[in-house]
Parts: sequence; structure tokens; C-alpha cells
Amino acid sequence: MRAALLITVLASSLAGPAFAQVQSAETTVTPQAETAVALDRGPVSVPQPSEKAMRYYRSGNFLWIINTIWGLLVPTLFLFTGFSARIRDWAGALGRKWFFVIVIYFSIFLLVNFVIEFPLAYYQGFVRQHAYDLSNQTFGKWFGDALKLLMVAAITGVLFLWIPYFLLLRSPRRWWLYTGLAVVPFIFFALMVSPIWIEPLFNDFGPMQDKPLESRILALADRAGIEAEQVYQVNKSVDTEAVNAYVTGFGGTRRIVLWDTIVEKLGPDELLFVMGHEMGHYALKHAIRRVLIFSLLILITLYLAHRSAGWLIERYRSRFKFDRLADIASLPLVILLFNTFAFVTIPIAFGYTRYEEHEADRFGLEITRDNHAAASAFVKLQEENLANPRPGLLYRIWRSPHPTLGARIDFCNTYKPWQAGERLRYDHLFSEG
Repeated sequence: MRAALLITVLASSLAGPAFAQVQSAETTVTPQAETAVALDRGPVSVPQPSEKAMRYYRSGNFLWIINTIWGLLVPTLFLFTGFSARIRDWAGALGRKWFFVIVIYFSIFLLVNFVIEFPLAYYQGFVRQHAYDLSNQTFGKWFGDALKLLMVAAITGVLFLWIPYFLLLRSPRRWWLYTGLAVVPFIFFALMVSPIWIEPLFNDFGPMQDKPLESRILALADRAGIEAEQVYQVNKSVDTEAVNAYVTGFGGTRRIVLWDTIVEKLGPDELLFVMGHEMGHYALKHAIRRVLIFSLLILITLYLAHRSAGWLIERYRSRFKFDRLADIASLPLVILLFNTFAFVTIPIAFGYTRYEEHEADRFGLEITRDNHAAASAFVKLQEENLANPRPGLLYRIWRSPHPTLGARIDFCNTYKPWQAGERLRYDHLFSEG
């Protein structure tokens, strides 16, 4: 299930398009610059995390280790017990034709994984979140969402899993290259359909209730060069106490989205900075860049899996009960190798996303010029999401796609080039309307 949803999850984490070339012109004086001093209400201290937040942080690290081991152990058991080969035999008896064998195999494999992972998923997604007062979900809502996620994974697998196995049959030596290239259009497709087909499966999207605030957000979007007619508000409080906001979609499916929790818990100026940050992802063309970077890393991971698979199949074919990677029974082997090498590539991916998040923070500061609101917004994010503002090195490398909240608050307190009359990095992207 993890492998089937990997690309969809990556795509759903991306923002939208539009980018202009950097200009070297000096910054012009704007109404925002004239009010910068008034908006500067002094630095905001990074609060010490509560004991509850630190317990959540430490238990999260332990669960990350468990999940990492689990992601290697489960496919290993499928392989060395010969269970994957038995599923293939059942699928072959029922499906007969190659395509239907893949569909039936994947459906059984996904369902068995769902059952195996259910206790751990239930603890992490339901029990633990309620224990830390981060969830409002009933068990029915949580389980319903889990079944919907299973359905999305099943449809994704049925539609696309046959492609790498078809390429394995046609080109055993280059399948990894062609599969990696096929990832690019698939991510763009997922990016387009996710806001209108997938995300509404889990929560209700409606118009923003606070119309004056919506008008300010839309005016900010207009300054950032983003065309939008409304802001969507998600009824996320039925699920969580955490807060979030984002700009999602691509082309005609673009949406500015706020969770109702963030509207309730952040002040208007703080919320404007958060939206400025999210608009920065869009205006700086981070979505396209992430697609290309992630696709390259997936391509490298697939190549490493390709180079390793032959040796493992040759050595353990009597245990695996298949003798080539083109056999659908090899799916757990592909997942095992992918998870193993992803452990190496994930720090690279997160290093890049941390850079993009930092630049989106810079964009949000330059378009709002409200350092105090920006820093206080991050303080509230820390408190509401039970975050550790200064986590350890291993956490930052392997678990954090964002800069630490402590570093972000520090940056918001100190980044004020407009006060010294210095050129802003992204001022050329802002309209004067």
C-alpha cells in the first residue's frame, strides 16, 4: 500500500505553477514599505516546547523507526515465505490473462497488507492522535477514511502498476529508465486531479466564511500573480485540532485552501503571512521543480533496485519461487529494494524541500512585510501541532521536509531588507495593484 500510494502522496504535497525571471532592478517604494515600521512590533521569542510536545516528539521518533523496519520486514516475509508466489498462482488461476493476473494479484496483495498494517495504523492514526488531543475523529470517520485511502490505492495500482511490468517484459535492461520517465506525467496528472477528485473524498470543501478576510487573501494572491476567484475552506475540525493551509492543483484545478482550524486559531495578519508563504510555492514554480527532482530521485532508486534485484533472485529463487523480475510475484522485492534505497535518497529530497520552504518563507515576508505576524504564526503552529522547534540532527535529515520552526521564527525576526533599502529577492514578482 505504501508503494502504491507513494507517487500520489508526493504529488499531493506539491504546490502550483508560474515563475518569472529574476531582475536586477532596485526595489521601488510601495505602500507596504511605507507601513513596514508600523508592522514591526518587535521580535518573537521561540517558546520552549511543552512536556506534552516533547513526549509526542520522542514517541514519533520511535514510531518512525518502527515504520522503517516494518517497511522492510513485511515485503521480506512475503518473499521468503513464498506467499507472494502463492498469491501469483491464485491470481493466475482466476485471471488467466496477463493483465487480469496483475490486477487480481495486486488486489489481494493490497488487501493483505491493509490487514497486516491495520493495528499499527490504528494506533498511529487514531489512538495516539486522541491521546495527545490532536484528533476529533470518531472511529467511524477514521475507518471510513482508511477504506477510502485503500480504494484510491487500489485504483491507482490497477491503472498504473501494469506499466512497469509491461516494460520489464519488453525491455528487461531499460525498464527502470522508462518507468522513471513515466513517473513525470503521472505526477502531473495526480497533481491536477487530486484537488477535485481525491481530496474531497475525505473532507468537505466549501467557500470561506469570513468574506472580508477572503477579500484580503484574494488581493494578496493578485499581488503574487495568482488568479483566483475564491478561497476554499475545509471542514477539517471534524478530524484534527492541527492547523494547515496550502495552494494546490495545476492549471484549471488550482485552489487556495484553508483548514477551518487555522482560520479559527490564527489572527488575520498571521493568516495572511501563511497564505503568502503558500503563494510563494506557486509563484516560484516549486511544483514543477519538485516533480523533476523527485522523479530524478525515483529514477535513481529504481536503477539501484534494478541492479540489486538480479543477484537476489539468483541467490534466493528457490525461496522466492520466481526467477525473473518481470514476474508479478516480484512486487514485494521491488518494494523492499525501493524502501531500502529510498532511505538514502529521502535526505536529499528533504534537503531540497527545506530550501524551497525557506524561500517560500522569504516570499511571504517580502509580500506582507509583517515580521511579527509571521513569527507569531509559526509560534502558534508549534503550539497547536505539538512541534519541537529545535529537533535533533537525525530528525532534521530523515524526517523533516521543512526547516525547524525555531530557525523559521529566527529568520522571520531578522529578515528585513526593506528597512535598509536593500533590493528584495522577489519584489519583481509582485504587481503594484
